[in-house]
Amino acid sequence: MRSVSGENLVQLLTPEGTRVAGPYGEWVADIDGARLQGLYEDMVVVRRVDQEATALQRQGELALWPPLLGQEAAQIGSGRALRKDDFVFSSYRENGVAYCRGVDYTDMIRVWRGNAPSGWDPYEINMATPQVIIGAQTLHATGYAMATKLDGADSVAVAYFGDGATSQGDVNEAMVFAASFQAPVVFFCQNNQWAISEPVTLQAQRDIADRAPGFGIPSVRVDGNDVLACMAVTREALERARSGGGPSFIEAVTYRMGPHTTADDPTRYRDPNELEDWKGRDPIDRLANLLEAEGLLTADFTDRVNAKADEVAAQLRHGCVTLPEPGELDVFNNVYTTPHSVLERQRDHYTRYLASFEAAGGGAR
Repeated sequence: MRSVSGENLVQLLTPEGTRVAGPYGEWVADIDGARLQGLYEDMVVVRRVDQEATALQRQGELALWPPLLGQEAAQIGSGRALRKDDFVFSSYRENGVAYCRGVDYTDMIRVWRGNAPSGWDPYEINMATPQVIIGAQTLHATGYAMATKLDGADSVAVAYFGDGATSQGDVNEAMVFAASFQAPVVFFCQNNQWAISEPVTLQAQRDIADRAPGFGIPSVRVDGNDVLACMAVTREALERARSGGGPSFIEAVTYRMGPHTTADDPTRYRDPNELEDWKGRDPIDRLANLLEAEGLLTADFTDRVNAKADEVAAQLRHGCVTLPEPGELDVFNNVYTTPHSVLERQRDHYTRYLASFEAAGGGAR
């Protein structure tokens, strides 16, 4: 595996939890003890949400779940750097970013329970619903950013995707357009080392961040398990975009400690020693070490954080198991913004098809 401790990796918090000075340190100079505690709480709560959703899937309450275990720092650090009017376009694993944007816990799991085709109203929180087609959201983000620029606004579009998505044409096409039109978009790649069952070293013979300059886009490679460094590089990229400097590319080097989804078995392709090595770089433990060294990891504080995590998990579970079953004709809702004759004809045909069972005395299918 390629080393992740090279000189080209931005790091402001060592794996042992020591805060260090660096060229990006000024971007997080305002993150004092209280805000460090807030970031810690975010990561603990998000991990608890992830664990609860995984348990719900194992218990048959969800059809599928894409864990983010190990990637909390990349998502919370970048997510907390965003402004309310920035717009997020994510893949299916950015539940930490969704938490930062204020997504309702039940809305996070509607799709995975099979109760709805999407989870929330994107315009309420300025975050599009998760994109399952690998890399497609980068084009959506670039198009949105181009429109934002034409509108004269200084909000930014942020596209989240994994290392595997960088092999998709959509991602490369998005960078061509972003660079050509100097669109205010940030490409945030979470390099979690595995594209399903293929290691990143198979598709990337050099650091992924090295690709962006070929498109004319400045890039940075950051320790994705360092919440401060992730926040710092994201803040810089956002400021560049707001000030007319165009797009940026961030490669957050992190690790997927769980399966690709709950349908995956990583023990079939991953060396267990690799997992153990990355557990030593756990993003939550890293920040906890800093808080403890500064006297901020008190029993009262950790009790409050754990209580909130349990409360959020309980809300998630309750919301999941009490979701109403979708109606038989709900599949036709929200397909078009206005009435559509073809869709109405299909609805009529399906309605008569369902009625035929009742007429035959068969009841429900």
